[in-house]
Amino acid sequence: MKFAFASAAAAAALFATAGAAQAQTPEVAWNVAVTSDYVFRGFSQSDEHPALQGGVDVTFASGFYAGAWASNIDFGDDTDAEVDVYAGYRTEAAGFAVDVGVIGYLYAGAGRDNAYDYLEVKAAASRAVGPVTLGAAVYFSPDFFGADEEATYVEANASFTPAPKWTVSGAVGYQALDVSDDYTTWNAGVAYAITDKIILDGRYHGADVDTPLADDRAVATIKFLF
Repeated sequence: MKFAFASAAAAAALFATAGAAQAQTPEVAWNVAVTSDYVFRGFSQSDEHPALQGGVDVTFASGFYAGAWASNIDFGDDTDAEVDVYAGYRTEAAGFAVDVGVIGYLYAGAGRDNAYDYLEVKAAASRAVGPVTLGAAVYFSPDFFGADEEATYVEANASFTPAPKWTVSGAVGYQALDVSDDYTTWNAGVAYAITDKIILDGRYHGADVDTPLADDRAVATIKFLF
């Protein structure tokens, strides 16, 4: 739990700064999703079972944002939920969309014997060229998931809109760890907007790790926006 208070404090500080910088009412967006398997960086977090997920995002005209997201998980112990809190700042520079922020990953029910909670800082940039958007991101944690100390994740991603309501996207990432073995992960899929508020996504995930929880797998997700 060592980063639970740090991540919450960081989110609160950025949220307060956003409020001071922009007096008008912020935009609030909710989302709920059902997925056949919660996969994070190549690994199933729900023991290859379905997951119910939901979150809220608060965005200010100044570019600051904050939010929270949660999902049921299954690590084979008493841990039963992941709750992420995050905050950051989005802007544009030289034609690129830039996003810098902090994310706290908190695990309900983990107990003292499983110190899973950790903090990441991120920096991401992307650029749209016609129907194609190319992006890259880096995430750094000083104490990753209770098993590693410093950890860095870098990712290259792309998306393409071939027709209205359709989006083809994919990403390749590399997780560098100081205790566990480094590995590469990837995903590719297609999303279809049934309506402006309902999105169906089919995605294939893979990782070069020899464990059943990181086997290649297809995942279906339906997401509702409010």
